[in-house]
Order: sequence, then structure tokens, then C-alpha cells
Amino acid sequence: MGLFLAPECLPFAIAAAVLAGLTVIEMLATVMGFSITELLGKPDFNGHDGFAGYLSWLNVGGVPLLILLMMALGFFAIAGFAVQAVAGAFWAPLPAAVAVVPALTVTFPMVRASSRTVARIVPHDETYAVDLDTLIGRTGEVSLGPLDQGLPGRVRVKDQHGNWHVLRAKAAKGQEPLKIGTQVLLVDRKADVFIAIPALVDPIGASNQSFREQP
Repeated sequence: MGLFLAPECLPFAIAAAVLAGLTVIEMLATVMGFSITELLGKPDFNGHDGFAGYLSWLNVGGVPLLILLMMALGFFAIAGFAVQAVAGAFWAPLPAAVAVVPALTVTFPMVRASSRTVARIVPHDETYAVDLDTLIGRTGEVSLGPLDQGLPGRVRVKDQHGNWHVLRAKAAKGQEPLKIGTQVLLVDRKADVFIAIPALVDPIGASNQSFREQP
């Protein structure tokens, strides 16, 4: 705790505090039915020259911006405290401005390596831009719920291109709450919130298909 509060560790303590704050905000936002990660999305840096090329090297655009920022803050804080701990063990903690340099030197390659791994895990839901209205009539699964007439939950739906989308959704008026894992049919939407009802299941267990799906 003494190292955490030491003046020479101030940049790393701030990074750790910001990371903790972002984590709490994202958790609260998820409970309330939306996600800061999805709101920020994935920035588009297609260039390969200059600053854009360096951002591409860091895999900016390959993972959601919030996740990339949280990884950078976490690695920066860990690297900074490690640098100061080693410096203090052999001599004395470095001035904060000096310790930032090796911490950043370690942070960048760690963010690059980790973001490449995360990019393989995070689904690429936005390969094709789709009109939200085309998702009405499709079946999906409740991933955050239960869905009722209160705060929106979340439903995972596959579009006509085979890409998954995580949508805000509520149960239709008069509908019983729809639990997590329930197969639902999207029947309408109001702004960016979809209206869902239970999806019918045939005798062999296959969910009803979208009545708007093209052959």
C-alpha cells in the first residue's frame, strides 16, 4: 500500500484507479441493459503510414476500444509498479517521470500481444452493416435478462450474413418475463430497443425460422 500511495508511483496509481472505475461503470451499465464497450465500438484505422500505421500495429480496431484502453491501463500500472519495486529493491524508486518511460516500453508490446489474442475471442459482429429492421422476425437467445417491460435486456441474434449481433430488447406487453437462454422471436422495435416474444419450437426441437429470411 505504501508503494501504491508513493508520489513516484502516482501515474501508475492513477492508471489503476481509472481501470477500476471503468470496470465498475461497465458492470453497472451491463446490469442496466447497455454496454459502454459496444457504445464505443471498434475504431477504424485502415492506414499503414505514420500514426495510423502505429495504431494498426497495436491492433486498434481489432478489439473494442474500451477493452484496448483497459488493457493498456492495466499493463501500464503493473509495469510501473514492477519497475519501481525493482528500483527500490536495488537502489531507490525512480522519479515518476523517469519510471513512466520503461513502463510504456513494456506496455505497448504487451497490449499488442494481448489484443491479438482477444481479437480471436471477441466475435466480429459488424463485418456487414445491416439495417436494424432486417433483424425483426429473426430468432435469438436471451443473453442478459430476464426480459420484461422494464429496463432492456440483451438478445443475441444472427443476421442474414451469418454475423452475430447483441441487441437491446424487452418482452412484449403482457408477456411473462423471458429468462436467460430462452429462444425468442423479435417482432418489433422502438428506437434501438427490440420487442421479443417466446420463439415457437417444433416437435423435433428446432426453433421457428425468421419469416423475413430470404431463401
